[in-house]
Amino acid sequence: MKVVPLRLQPGADLRRALQTWMAEQDAQACCVISAVGSLSVARVRFAGASEATVIQGELEILSLSGTLSPDGAHLHIAVADSNGAVIGGHLCAGSLVRTTAELLLGLLPDWQFSRELDPATGYSELRISPRAPS
Repeated sequence: MKVVPLRLQPGADLRRALQTWMAEQDAQACCVISAVGSLSVARVRFAGASEATVIQGELEILSLSGTLSPDGAHLHIAVADSNGAVIGGHLCAGSLVRTTAELLLGLLPDWQFSRELDPATGYSELRISPRAPS
């Protein structure tokens, strides 16, 4: 595994920035190792919901986990508001960095991740394959 640090600036869309970053990598598989920072807007889709919920304010990123592939991402986030109330779910586009987002990302050069429709779940799910030698 190759660990890469990444810092996102205020105003960056957290999900879109990660997807753009992944598209620029030679690797075909990545995982989020660590993330701290803050958001001014969090767009989070709760389990079973079809639409994202928008949360605004001074939000601290408590955790971010998931996988990145050239054709998509599956990311979960937990944030705390200024009262310490915690909320989490699927990270959606439109979640904006407030002061910073500091991430450690793990590139997995021996693996290839892709997303394919799984008839059993009805969602595009992770497909894991060994990466062919170059």
